Amino acid sequence: MKISVDLELCQGHSVCLGECPEIFDVRETKEGYPQVVVLLDSPPAELRDKVMTAVRFCPNHVISVAEE
Repeated sequence: MKISVDLELCQGHSVCLGECPEIFDVRETKEGYPQVVVLLDSPPAELRDKVMTAVRFCPNHVISVAEE
């Protein structure tokens, strides 16, 4: 699996961080607003369920997963 985030639409709600902190972080941008950072864009299989929960509950639906 490969994770991608549409950073143009991310509003930094931190839901992904709450669901899967092993993969996602939220940091302040130099413009002064929070935005997601993907720590590991190809996570191990054991984190799949947590990643998919983060995708499902993202308020702006900006996280996507492609199968490799």
